Amino acid sequence: MVPQVLQQHKFFFAGVAGAGMSAIAQYLSGSGKQVSGSDRLFNTDENEHTRRQLTAEGITCYDQKEAHLSETDEVLVVSTAIESTNVEVAKARALNIPIITRSQLLAQICAEKKTIAVAGTSGKSTTAAMLFHLLSNCGVDASLITGAGIVSLIRQGKIGNCHVGKSDWLIIEADESDGSLVNYKPAIGILLNIDKDHKELSELDVIFNTFRSNTQEHFMVNRSHPLAQAFSVTPQKDFGNGSAIEGTDFSQEGFNIYFKVAGVPFTIPTIGAHNMENALACIAVAQLLDIKLEDCAKALASYPGIYRRHQLLGKVNGITVIDDYAHNPAKIAASINACKPVADKLIAWFQPHGYAPTRFIRTELVEEIVKSLRPGDEIWMSEIYYAGGTTTKDISANDIINDLKASGINAYFTEDRKDLLAAMGPHFTDDCVLLLMGARDPSLEHFGQELFQQLKQLNIKA
Repeated sequence: MVPQVLQQHKFFFAGVAGAGMSAIAQYLSGSGKQVSGSDRLFNTDENEHTRRQLTAEGITCYDQKEAHLSETDEVLVVSTAIESTNVEVAKARALNIPIITRSQLLAQICAEKKTIAVAGTSGKSTTAAMLFHLLSNCGVDASLITGAGIVSLIRQGKIGNCHVGKSDWLIIEADESDGSLVNYKPAIGILLNIDKDHKELSELDVIFNTFRSNTQEHFMVNRSHPLAQAFSVTPQKDFGNGSAIEGTDFSQEGFNIYFKVAGVPFTIPTIGAHNMENALACIAVAQLLDIKLEDCAKALASYPGIYRRHQLLGKVNGITVIDDYAHNPAKIAASINACKPVADKLIAWFQPHGYAPTRFIRTELVEEIVKSLRPGDEIWMSEIYYAGGTTTKDISANDIINDLKASGINAYFTEDRKDLLAAMGPHFTDDCVLLLMGARDPSLEHFGQELFQQLKQLNIKA
């Protein structure tokens, strides 16, 4: 039986630097709880910036070279990435301190709020961020627990994936990758899309059916996505093709998308038709809260974006550098397609994460990349990111590159990403996009920035 822990005051997080864990840790700290935590990322100085940010939010941080949980801690929070051999888990068991998973704790937080849960295999972070921005600009101070940093919060010196608001509303991402979204019983449930990622479609059907059943008041789906549309309960509350909240007249110019909803024009400073669908989900929620379309348009016109979601790092010598979190076949295809209108040539780079996940999506990944790239475009990969733990290292990113080469794609493997820029040099043109993609590796956020700075210093002439 899951212990009810929100009445407790002192919480310890094992793996506190993780995106999902850090958001909940910040939420509890901002709600008056005493929070501390450890992370193996703090075993070196590379992640000192994250440590300082968490400390600034009132969270005491430790490395994980030894256990730092104490007998005065009342709850240990773990994620699915924390193994049973973790030093904090072992000490919690020795001290008889209750252990609760991140998703179980989030479910208890959601039960105390009017929760809007955003689900789907792609677009959750962006939609949650857009909705938070829309509601905030329309007078609704919603709380936020998400997996990606919102630029407006980052500019305040925060990690950006959490906000403790004054209203009863809470916006969260409902994650299907570990099946945790079945724990939530939101007031409003949103299903954006369904694609093979982490789990087979048959498994996802079961998970999303449970999510639909658990939604308490309003369940809405993206009717532009066939697999999501099959889960529709009340079509009049849906969004997308054939619904009342349908986007028309879509176009993209530079880093802006344009469309209309019921004749009302929208302009959002982002790229990709998929982001129109994300915005439609936000507009559908806003309509339930009696927010006018014109007010939605005004709010979304100033949407600041989120970290590493089509983040424009800059342009030098005709090379536009974009950093993105895309990591599954559908997301990578959407990211590539969104960037193609920006320049005549696209050079995409992807760092897969995890040997098992890479093995799982290999076929679909190759198929989506083959469909997405134009004849003159290129795809590059570096070796799979390994975060530690037990696994079988029986696949390489080069295996995927060879699959792509066999399909006639301009594909290149550079094992160490430190050598990437030198290898790419002769491939740049004076009108191209360099799209960087990858997830889970916390150093990627710095890699993109560093690569762009190197590109400026090298002054490469295409």
